[in-house]
Amino acid sequence: DAPYKIGDFINLDSGERGQVTKIGIRSTRILTRDDIEITMPNAQIANAKIVNESGGPWVKSRVTIHVGVAYGSDVEKVREVLLQAARSHPLVIAEDIRVSPPRVLFRGFGDSSLNFELRFFIRNVDQRLGTQSDLNFAIEKGLREAGIEIPFPQRDLHLRSGFLENPNDARAGDAAPAARPADAKPV
Repeated sequence: DAPYKIGDFINLDSGERGQVTKIGIRSTRILTRDDIEITMPNAQIANAKIVNESGGPWVKSRVTIHVGVAYGSDVEKVREVLLQAARSHPLVIAEDIRVSPPRVLFRGFGDSSLNFELRFFIRNVDQRLGTQSDLNFAIEKGLREAGIEIPFPQRDLHLRSGFLENPNDARAGDAAPAARPADAKPV
């Protein structure tokens, strides 16, 4: 069984991920995206679930970018900005009968944002991080130019009247602050 070959990008269920650089009798070497070489015993790999991102007849990779925008944003304009960013990047596959073109999904309503996904394919898995970074820059610029805000988590805080009658009272929040002796001086 040969689930991978030299040059393939693999993910193991133990969390290791990278390009196969050498396959030996007892071990396999994987170069991570951080340029760290990991040597994995083949016995351990044999018992692992392996996802070969380079497997199949055509080397390609799906990339998903998650984007949150502020409530009240024009969702059609968001879709337009995301698709424009993907279509204008030279490494994104815009048209090919073997893969779907770039598309935008409106994934739901978050605590602080409307959540979207931009999904697209690139020709080679080793171009994933650079392409994703380029598109993040392009998306941020496109949203800013379109006047669409990228939100940050916010919380409203409501205080009840009389909650802290006496801020020096160590029992702040109790039903009533302790009575002060008549001869005590105010603090």
